[in-house]
Amino acid sequence: MDARDMKILALLEEDARLPYAEIGERVGLAASSVHDRVRKLERAGVIKGYRAELDRAAVGLPITAIVSLALRPASPSDIPRLVSEFPLVESCYSVAGDNSYALVVRAPDTKALEELVDALRAKLEVVTRSTIVLSTPFEGRPLIRAGAGPG
Repeated sequence: MDARDMKILALLEEDARLPYAEIGERVGLAASSVHDRVRKLERAGVIKGYRAELDRAAVGLPITAIVSLALRPASPSDIPRLVSEFPLVESCYSVAGDNSYALVVRAPDTKALEELVDALRAKLEVVTRSTIVLSTPFEGRPLIRAGAGPG
């Protein structure tokens, strides 16, 4: 990847719906060249996909929680696969420290969150610790700055 690829990635990360012509104007390439570069970045797995950014509250999921899982001897070995069966779990991270996994959960209300945590404990034989998010000053911000690369 060169500096132009990084600029293209930064622009797409900020707005994935930008037309190739506009990206080309900003990075000094023809739209067809931008298209070729984007396709190469997709094939290389650098661009993993495109998705709409949703307002969680507007779609009925106003509660965000971080649920940490501490394993016990009886815990199954395939925790990520089992966790993926719970539709309210948005993300699953394997972590170092006192806990083995941290989950990002989106729920319609605290009752649904409580039911999910109870189900996780029962199915996974884990100890949980839940933190409810009060507000989100920022989330999912672009990580690549145009022309600067990461950081």
